[in-house]
Amino acid sequence: MSKMFMSKMNACSLAAVATAVVAISAMPAQAKDIVLGASVQLTGPVANTGRYYRDAYELAIDKINAAGGVKVGNEKYNLVLKLYDNQSDVNLSVRQYTQLVSQDKVNFLLGPFASNFALADSAVSEKYQIPMVQGGGASDQIFSRKFKYIFGTLAPASNYFGSTIEMLKGLNPAPKSVALLYADDAFDVSVADGTRPLLKQAGFTVSMDERYSTNATDFNSLLSQVKSKGVDAVLVAGHETEILNFVRQAKSLAVAPKMYSFTVGVPSEDFRKALGKDAEYAFGMTAWLPSETQKDRWFGDAAQFEKAYKAKFGYEPDYHSASGVADVEAFVQAIEDAGALEPAKVRDALAKVKFDSLYGPIAFAENGQIDLPQTVIQVQGDALVAIHGASGPIKPAKYPMPAWNAR
Repeated sequence: MSKMFMSKMNACSLAAVATAVVAISAMPAQAKDIVLGASVQLTGPVANTGRYYRDAYELAIDKINAAGGVKVGNEKYNLVLKLYDNQSDVNLSVRQYTQLVSQDKVNFLLGPFASNFALADSAVSEKYQIPMVQGGGASDQIFSRKFKYIFGTLAPASNYFGSTIEMLKGLNPAPKSVALLYADDAFDVSVADGTRPLLKQAGFTVSMDERYSTNATDFNSLLSQVKSKGVDAVLVAGHETEILNFVRQAKSLAVAPKMYSFTVGVPSEDFRKALGKDAEYAFGMTAWLPSETQKDRWFGDAAQFEKAYKAKFGYEPDYHSASGVADVEAFVQAIEDAGALEPAKVRDALAKVKFDSLYGPIAFAENGQIDLPQTVIQVQGDALVAIHGASGPIKPAKYPMPAWNAR
């Protein structure tokens, strides 16, 4: 291959990265700025969820700067966000994170959405020894590599269905058979790997254990099996667009087991609007619900954060948004604890950080991941109702789910 051709290829690659940049601040970084860099899905298949992180980062930074910024020793610094659109392309995301640290010289890294992105992008932070705090990837694989520079504010994917399984044991009539369906990406595989032993320990018969392709649009074959096998409870690990297709096709095929539960979608206002009344009875999970009891240094509490977020962006935040804000706050707390901006010192401070946030208590385990319990939630009419938490039942579930033509 000629040197001229290689040069053109490199120029095209750099141009592709450059065109994906999103200018968050109209002002260039100054000497008293701390620049946080991130690559987020703002276009492409998962852009709807990616925007939660962009918006959360922006709101958190604005709030912290308005409160006086970040204190480093006796100096005050403002936060600045340098953000790229990875266009839902993991390879582009890796190139952008490389550019952020090697060319843009950002101070620290915030994460993308989705575990397969965080899995790949965290290798950049480890290589350059620049801390990354991310609230978009929960896969156990991210934290099993003994990396020192990756921190995560989502609970382990392997236990996402833990509280759901506890709830199942108390339902009347208790489901006898379960279908475990999951996409073939890093997050959903981790969910499935953790859910299998939990189902076995709880004594449930797993009638189906099936993997499907990420971004799948046709679930007719899986749903036909659910119906023919007479499965009582269906647990689905996937991304929001997949779940929307799953529910719509379940209705069209008249497949109505006693319950459906999904790892994502149910907490999202957009998901419930997209399905309308067809979202009724769906179970989901969340590590965060807005509450006045969740105190926060900058927003006051989680309920005040919810109001500020909706007022600014016009839609309700969910746990993605709350975890994104916690990522920014974790950096601020660690920088102030360290009294320095050196990446290694901030990394060590992150490993020891402990504070209350609107998302919940922040304290990273030795592997860099946080562990917050999942609350089972259900769509009941126009409301999203908390059903089962770490301490047991909260409110009665609407169960079993009626046939689609009986609603």
